[in-house]
Amino acid sequence: MTVRFILSIDGGGIRGLIPAIIIEELARRLKGPAMHEAFDLIGGTSTGGIIAAGLTCPNPKNKKSAACTPADLVKLYADEGKDIFYSRLISKIINIGGWQEERYSAATLEEKLQARLGANTLIADGLTKVLITAYDIHQREAVFMTNCDMENAKFRFWEAARGSSAAPTYFEPALVENLAKPAGDDQRKIPLIDGGVFANDPVLAAYVEARKLWQAASDSFVVLSLGTGRQNRKIPYQQAKDWGAFGWINPQNGTPLISVLMQGQASTAAYQANKLLNPKGAKLNAEGSTDMSFAKPETLAYFRIDGKLQGANDDLDDASATNIEQLRTVAERFIADNGAVLDAVVSRIKAEKKI
Repeated sequence: MTVRFILSIDGGGIRGLIPAIIIEELARRLKGPAMHEAFDLIGGTSTGGIIAAGLTCPNPKNKKSAACTPADLVKLYADEGKDIFYSRLISKIINIGGWQEERYSAATLEEKLQARLGANTLIADGLTKVLITAYDIHQREAVFMTNCDMENAKFRFWEAARGSSAAPTYFEPALVENLAKPAGDDQRKIPLIDGGVFANDPVLAAYVEARKLWQAASDSFVVLSLGTGRQNRKIPYQQAKDWGAFGWINPQNGTPLISVLMQGQASTAAYQANKLLNPKGAKLNAEGSTDMSFAKPETLAYFRIDGKLQGANDDLDDASATNIEQLRTVAERFIADNGAVLDAVVSRIKAEKKI
């Protein structure tokens, strides 16, 4: 039996620091192999798409290694997040807090993505199979940028990551080039927004791509799904009942409609993946992580790490020093609470891949 390993990473803006730290800990426990060697497919949405790209894109200076180590990705969020989510005071005033146009210029994000992923490296060149999700606002359909099939592999890594993370109201849509289409074709350039609008937790999308590739009866799958922390602010009924359109999309209130859609999809996908891939009776605990008290680890095919953001701000763009430290604390708590999950996945990878 051939076991295929899948790593799936949720969206969540600056909260991508949480899965980045967890992946850094996973690498420490694996003691050697890079993520693209440990996992047969790495999928991500939005901030998770950036992480997936960093772990699978060939380093522009050394094609055999990944563009980013887990430590590089931690640094991106912890040290450079404030540059990505930066808006001058005059811009805030002119923009009326996000009502006139997007809250942030994408220029800094694009610069950082190109610096790490290269200007022209294609998903087709990925070091392992990769999936990055986004949404085409012209064709009104989901887009799966992946080297699981060549039809969808001719996207530049940095553009795929940019399109996947173009959260409405935060960044303008990304005009991404599909090089599989001939020049002049009206489908050559695609306007994309954040994949989180339909797959903030891309675990099922990643699983489907894996099944497309590996369909033999002898193939089985082990999935590690990483969340970015569950939204922790209640939406007060007394406020929401009178909001109307203005209240539900108000940037000054955290754009609650977007938050609800992303969190709702993520919790649904986690529930469905657990029911689809794990034996009867397996469950997620109150934090949204795999309950390891249910059964022997070797009986499980789906592992989830997520939890409440206690102490941290759930906004996608709070890159303040205080919140970064809180997110670090949350990540460390997730690791401590889910040591058995990490150990189980590491044990399976080492046993199956002989690494």
